[in-house]
Amino acid sequence: MKPLHRHLVSTSRKVLCTAALAASLTTAAVATTPSTADAGESEPSPDSPQATDRGDARLDLPAPVADPQVPPTTTAPGGASGIPGTALDAYKRAELSVAAALPGCKLPWQLLAGIGRVESVHASGYGLKPDGSTEKPIRGPRLDGNGFAEVRDTDQGEWDADTSYDRAVGPMQFIPSTWKKWGADGNGDTKRDPNNIYDAALGAGLYLCAGDRDLSDPAALDRAILSYNNSREYVNTVLGYMRQYKDGGVSEIPNPPVGNYPTPPTTGTLPTPTPPRQPVTRPTPNPTPAPSKPATPTTPAKPTTPPAEPSKPTTPTTPTTPTTPTTPTTPPAATLAKVELVGASGITAEAGSAFTAAPKVKALLSDGKPAKNQVVVFVVGDDTTGATRFGTSDSLVVRTDDQGIAAAPGLKAGAKAGTFTLRATAYGSVNEYTVTFKGTVTAAPVVLARKGTEPLDVVVGKSLTGVELFATAADQPVTGLKTTAGLVEKDEAGKWQPVKPEAAAKGPYFKGGKDGAEKLTVIEPAATGAEGKLVLPELFTAPETLPGTYHLRILTAEGVALVLEVKVTAAPAAPQA
Repeated sequence: MKPLHRHLVSTSRKVLCTAALAASLTTAAVATTPSTADAGESEPSPDSPQATDRGDARLDLPAPVADPQVPPTTTAPGGASGIPGTALDAYKRAELSVAAALPGCKLPWQLLAGIGRVESVHASGYGLKPDGSTEKPIRGPRLDGNGFAEVRDTDQGEWDADTSYDRAVGPMQFIPSTWKKWGADGNGDTKRDPNNIYDAALGAGLYLCAGDRDLSDPAALDRAILSYNNSREYVNTVLGYMRQYKDGGVSEIPNPPVGNYPTPPTTGTLPTPTPPRQPVTRPTPNPTPAPSKPATPTTPAKPTTPPAEPSKPTTPTTPTTPTTPTTPTTPPAATLAKVELVGASGITAEAGSAFTAAPKVKALLSDGKPAKNQVVVFVVGDDTTGATRFGTSDSLVVRTDDQGIAAAPGLKAGAKAGTFTLRATAYGSVNEYTVTFKGTVTAAPVVLARKGTEPLDVVVGKSLTGVELFATAADQPVTGLKTTAGLVEKDEAGKWQPVKPEAAAKGPYFKGGKDGAEKLTVIEPAATGAEGKLVLPELFTAPETLPGTYHLRILTAEGVALVLEVKVTAAPAAPQA
């Protein structure tokens, strides 16, 4: 199993996830479209360790962890499957990032969850932390040829703590040599760690999309999973979990700590609590009632004299209806609403040099305030410059500062003149927001330099040969460079101009025409070779050539010039008899 490298392409996309997911997005990552050569890794040969059936991928998980269930809860949907919250977040973030990188792949996060379920049960039982790491390392069987492929150590034990043989590592089970080549950064911390579920999920998603696959095509989906583990049983198991997560729903469960595993629920429908009955007051029994005393006769009361006038009845007061207290409304949380350029939309640098100013964008919330700690993905696309890159990657994940500003430092221009686009994308609760920089790489100025420092002297009647020049740009050889070489002199304004005909008749010359019979003051040397090397044609002098200092200019089509000083000295006088 091998993640594909990173390489975001230039495509806007529709909403990729639910509002709840995108609102919780705190990282994104980048990816690379696979080249045809690299995609060979995605169709492994029979002897490839990635193609070898590793058997049961549950590693050393105890039985309760190998088949985790949704903990009892009155809100669990019927048929739901439990996935630790951090793992679920990692799978969904990977789907977002891959959709931005390779929109034609149509990677569902449920596929990553299916693989994560088979490979490590979503890192359950290993102490999965909120940052994606685990308290306990996840290492597969030793690939020493005993029941598995034999893979000698390739990482000096960096990932698998084994300096003799490799082991598959992390929640998505990557072989170290594979991770070294295709590792991805899924949580924006600038690291590529196969033991981190964010990095591993993104790498797995990118790898599954290798070779421009469209995973909505069942045949392509089948081939992708086979490339991850060349086992039909493995494919069927992964597809089974993927469909279960799609059709049955998913319940997010807490990250299980090391050795603390989810408790299987009771069978059947989860019980609904019954309200307690109200207590009933019963009469106290009295089996021996006391005898009652005879009643004492009462004296009749005297009749009351009626009042002279009946009193007026008091008008009852209408009771005041109590006012129902208003429940205070909680204002909706501000969400990402905009990303805008900071500064110019065009960025320019010479070929092979760093961009002096880092491209910047600003993210704003719906209430107009800066979106702090917002993940922004910068991606180079439509590149004709010979690989403009952030270090070795064509993408970079950064977070905004307290002012909502994200800068992308470290962008270096490609080796040749051309153009590219730099897209900066942030993900909101409903939409993604993208702004674009137009990048231009200009040709680095060619530097012409002569090899050697000895004076260029020639005696009248002799020729000057073996003069070597080298053409470089950004300290790299320039091959195929065409130039002209010609004798020049300064005009009244101090500018170099081709020599005048009368001066040319008395100065050095190149041979041209049929049999070299023609004397030339300007000639086109052969283009520079593989090392940027240019050998000047032979420069001749005749007996009538006047001794003195001459100037030879080598000029490129872009106007880069090197002027060499040539001294012609008189021939020594013949000795007298």
